[in-house]
Amino acid sequence: MIWRLIVLLGGVCLLLLFVGARGAQQQHRNRRTVTFHRTQQHRQDGESDARSHLSSTSSSSSRPKRDASGPNKVPRGPAFTSCRVALSPAEHKVLDDNTHETGFNGDDAASFTLTWVGDDTGVILVLGTISAPLYSFLDEGSSRLYRSTDYGKSFHDISDRINNTFIRKEYGVSDGPGSLHVSVILTADTPVVDNPGGVVFTSTDAGVTFSAVQLPFHLAQPITFHFLNPNYLVVVSIDGGLWLSVDFGVEWTKVHDGAHSYMWGSGITLFFSYSPIGTVEADRRGELLLVRTDDLGKTFTTVDENIFSFGYIGGFLFTSVMEELRSPRAIYVSSDQGNTFNRAQLPSASTEQFYSVLDGDEDMLFMHVDNPGDTFFGTMYTSDDRGVLYSKSLERHLFGGQRKSDFTNVTSLRGVYLTNKLEQDGRIRSVISFNRGGEWRLLTKPDNVECGHKVVHCNLHIHGEHSRYNRIVPMLAVSEPTAVGLVIAHGSVGESLSSWQHPDVFVSSDGGYNWRGTLKGPHHYSILDSGGLVVAVEAHHEGQVKTIKFSTDEGQCWKAYNFTEQPFFFAGLASEPGTKAMNISVWGYRPEDDGQPMWVAVTIDFQSLLTRECDESDYEEWLAHSAWAEDDRATDGCVLGYKETFRRLKRLSVCRNGRDYRVKKRQSPCVCTREDYLCDYGYYRHENSSECVRQPSSADHSLEVCVDGEEEELLTSGYRKVPSDRCEGGFTPQPSAETIIRPCGLKPTLNPPAPFETLREKMILLLVCAGAGLVVVAAIITAALTVRKMMHRNRAPVYRFSNLRIQDDDTGMTADLDSGASSNGTAVHQDSDDDLID
Repeated sequence: MIWRLIVLLGGVCLLLLFVGARGAQQQHRNRRTVTFHRTQQHRQDGESDARSHLSSTSSSSSRPKRDASGPNKVPRGPAFTSCRVALSPAEHKVLDDNTHETGFNGDDAASFTLTWVGDDTGVILVLGTISAPLYSFLDEGSSRLYRSTDYGKSFHDISDRINNTFIRKEYGVSDGPGSLHVSVILTADTPVVDNPGGVVFTSTDAGVTFSAVQLPFHLAQPITFHFLNPNYLVVVSIDGGLWLSVDFGVEWTKVHDGAHSYMWGSGITLFFSYSPIGTVEADRRGELLLVRTDDLGKTFTTVDENIFSFGYIGGFLFTSVMEELRSPRAIYVSSDQGNTFNRAQLPSASTEQFYSVLDGDEDMLFMHVDNPGDTFFGTMYTSDDRGVLYSKSLERHLFGGQRKSDFTNVTSLRGVYLTNKLEQDGRIRSVISFNRGGEWRLLTKPDNVECGHKVVHCNLHIHGEHSRYNRIVPMLAVSEPTAVGLVIAHGSVGESLSSWQHPDVFVSSDGGYNWRGTLKGPHHYSILDSGGLVVAVEAHHEGQVKTIKFSTDEGQCWKAYNFTEQPFFFAGLASEPGTKAMNISVWGYRPEDDGQPMWVAVTIDFQSLLTRECDESDYEEWLAHSAWAEDDRATDGCVLGYKETFRRLKRLSVCRNGRDYRVKKRQSPCVCTREDYLCDYGYYRHENSSECVRQPSSADHSLEVCVDGEEEELLTSGYRKVPSDRCEGGFTPQPSAETIIRPCGLKPTLNPPAPFETLREKMILLLVCAGAGLVVVAAIITAALTVRKMMHRNRAPVYRFSNLRIQDDDTGMTADLDSGASSNGTAVHQDSDDDLID
């Protein structure tokens, strides 16, 4: 026994001499920029791609394809009748008079970017680029810049304002945050060889003038605007320097060396990680430090060390660290900008699983923990208001091999989320939650669709990121906060989501409770005039377009207008920033007689068609989340503890909301029910029931959680109120006993003393290990501590961290309409399903 203890102690001594780890990094993207890359073959394989399986492919290894349609494969979904109304001669003439087409003759650009700059400015910038060859330090490409100041009626070549400089097409036109700013940045494609730094062109007047700025560094990524102040810019250089400008790029200051990633926090707080010794792949070994600056780089505070990666979303700061040598990574969360951290408590998971933040705000977070192996699914959890305790929200949540999630926030109605789950039989079905993940249900069958007798379960299933990645649909679901209740999405009706079934467009006017088939086949669509106008252009993989469809009754009926006499290959659809505008641009390229395609941009002003301003008689009172239950008026419309009644435009009112339109609503509290509570940590909601039951893995009723250095033994009834829920009285579950609090282990402090650094200390260590009497005593103590530590580790599960990231637009064809994104592509969907730590 003694010899075993001696061997154990010797092993512990050796372990103290080793360290190591791996990690991940973060990336960013541009906003409100739509670019199309023309190829010689006009997607001749588009039809076969549209009928391919929904597949999942890992970045490191190829995954097998998974059939999303199940055994019943049909080329088209159930038939439905689309309401079409003929355009009157008067309406046709008005639109003809207010449609303006521009052909960019002589521009042989391979890519074309169209960007609306500012709200109600009438300014459009168009950037045409011929790509440089692979070795750009030998040969350069060329660019042309065009500008319109009259809402696309005419364009002028202003390439001389940027000295005819070659602009990097992948950076495009970067414009300032929000719809009121008119700041623009163009990044020149400057060769690294023989150049001290890159060059950017900045404009603060929507492109009237540009200033050339010689940078003291070369960009490694697009410049990031502060989310409120466009004068604050930050970027990482190719040599790892973190650079900051507070005057819109006029002067630049190096904040730090060895930077790996950065993110803006609350206010002007900036977080960044760096390697203190500047070694290669320090993030993969967990050797990064996390630093915060609250005064734009004047002073710094180290908030964490030995991290792999970090993320910031919804006011929560996350870090991924290795607490002990060769142990799995642990996730820590801070809700006070990094002053204090607590370990995120999630149910057990093996080290084969990854972890991803799906969405979050100041009240709660949605997190996904993947199942081990290439299973393509995992479990979704929701947090408490501290981001520490997590409850199971949805099992078998789909998370595919392209590191894409179908999780979507329906921004047009409070508390509504859409996503897809992978059933036991391999089928993918869509589910929706109306109470922030407290309960999920299948979507209802659209009102005007019948599935037929062979279909047992007839439901609507929404195509998400996986379908767009596989070119089954051209864009994702769209909703807007100003267009109350309106949701537009591609879907399939039947037993499950189908990759073989022809996707159609469906519309909901009540936030996802009821749906209606509205357009056959895939389309590009956009919401204008705060929901008073919806426009759509049919998506063709091979054909050309010349028609735009529009609806003034939330997609119930459509009118079609031919906006050009000569069709062209579609490249993009975009409107002014925000959703209050009524101007829409369609652009693409048209084959010419000389064999050289010509780029074309068409802008349509629908404001000239809807000339009447809406008055009070055009609006109605609408109770959100209402089921119109006559026997349950007290709880009808209650979600998250209160009701909301909106002043909303009547569906049959044909008028213009206008730019001054504001959403008006009134709120009233509700009595608490079981639906106002989530299942507490260690509990889950039983299938087809609202009751929370204990997880089988937990034998007793006590749960230990370490928060702020104190171990709280939680004795709970299994329920906790949904964050931000405002219900009063009614159902109020009580814990079965008081909470017991006692001290517990804190997170490792910053800069801990490294053991046995000096030669003298190492000699002492060897002598102690060799001494017979002292060895036995030390071995017994060490063994006891080791067993206790292992027991504690089993109580506190550890997870691998998925670095927070803003998704890139894979296709480069359409406006970036991610989950909850603006119809003109201005909003950013924060997703963390890339750069997963292995």
